[in-house]
Amino acid sequence: MRRIQFTFILLASLCTFQTTAQNVAFNQTLFDQWVDMRVGDGQAVHWYCFGEVYSYPEGKLIMRMQGIDLAKALRVAKDSVIQLNRKIFVYTDKETGEVLKTYQGKPVQHIKYPYQQITYALQGDRLASYVTQGKGKGRLTMGPGYNTTARKMGNSYVFTAPVFLNMETPRGKYEAYENYDFYVFPEKSQLEHRYQLSWVRYGDLPPFVGGKGIIQLLCYRVDDFDDLPNPLRNYIKEEATLWQKPPQSLEEIAELQQEN
Repeated sequence: MRRIQFTFILLASLCTFQTTAQNVAFNQTLFDQWVDMRVGDGQAVHWYCFGEVYSYPEGKLIMRMQGIDLAKALRVAKDSVIQLNRKIFVYTDKETGEVLKTYQGKPVQHIKYPYQQITYALQGDRLASYVTQGKGKGRLTMGPGYNTTARKMGNSYVFTAPVFLNMETPRGKYEAYENYDFYVFPEKSQLEHRYQLSWVRYGDLPPFVGGKGIIQLLCYRVDDFDDLPNPLRNYIKEEATLWQKPPQSLEEIAELQQEN
């Protein structure tokens, strides 16, 4: 029922505000609104996501997913913020919803980022972003990226961030397209989840599946880890305890960047 309500609210908002949608340039006020929505004010922020994995181009439902993106803000300056980030996404059975351990006889490797360090900076009327991840010789910094746009639809805002990935990795060439649409609804709307996100990815599926595919997720922000639904909450508590909270400092991230 929650998913149905989420989708209805999203579609209704798009239909209602379609005639008044307009692109808007970033300024200090809009930058602050982006930061407050995306990463909060210094307390832990949890983005819970759920969705499906499809084969491409057949469109066959392969499995489902649940995940969490954990964030904490570190304010550097009025126009610059570092996001201390950690995320985990698990593949689940398309029928039972249980976290998968194997798929067609192969062990399942879930998506786990021990950290990401993301910097947002207001540069003129644009939002610049820098992302650092990995450890040792595999540590990588991407950016600055300037693709994030802001649109106003009535009293709501949509921040769109397309990501085009094309890089060499130790496992070979990595190519993918991802798109993030963050929805910010006004406080007076009194929605249960004022901050929402729609995310879609096209690219290689994990090695235990193979081939190309589409992942699509719907997400909303919660302020407490215990508000996350199962099986994700129990899985993290029992098998991935690091992902109960975001990194607490740059020093913690520096330790995670070291080669074991």
